[in-house]
Amino acid sequence: MTTPTEPIAIATKVTGTFDDVVTRTRGALAEQGFGILTEIDMQATLKAKLDEDMEKYLILGACNPPLAHRAVSVDRQIGLLLPCNVVVREDTTTENSFFVEAMNPALMVQVSGEPGLESVAADAAVKLRAAVDSLIWHRSRIKH
Repeated sequence: MTTPTEPIAIATKVTGTFDDVVTRTRGALAEQGFGILTEIDMQATLKAKLDEDMEKYLILGACNPPLAHRAVSVDRQIGLLLPCNVVVREDTTTENSFFVEAMNPALMVQVSGEPGLESVAADAAVKLRAAVDSLIWHRSRIKH
């Protein structure tokens, strides 16, 4: 098994309520051209299916259609790695604190070995980083 050379996530930590952070994350992704195709509430799913409790944990399946089209035009199998997952999860050590983590698109290149995906991954990373970074900026302008 090979060790990844790229970090798995583009991430930040923000404060607020869970619903507020999810709303802000959706807005930040939309500003970068991402729509949400899927949503998985891990907390509710694990409770319903396994009767297991866990912290608030939501997986958003984000897709930027032009980037997705470019990626599948290079490698049809890359759809196995789409959409870009973005996780909003509760920090169990700090009240009203949440991690927002987006899959690092560079992993598509690493996993596939397809150099033609490098520019797509780089463009996706710029957009995801901008979305994640805007959450930090947004937090700093809110008066509590």
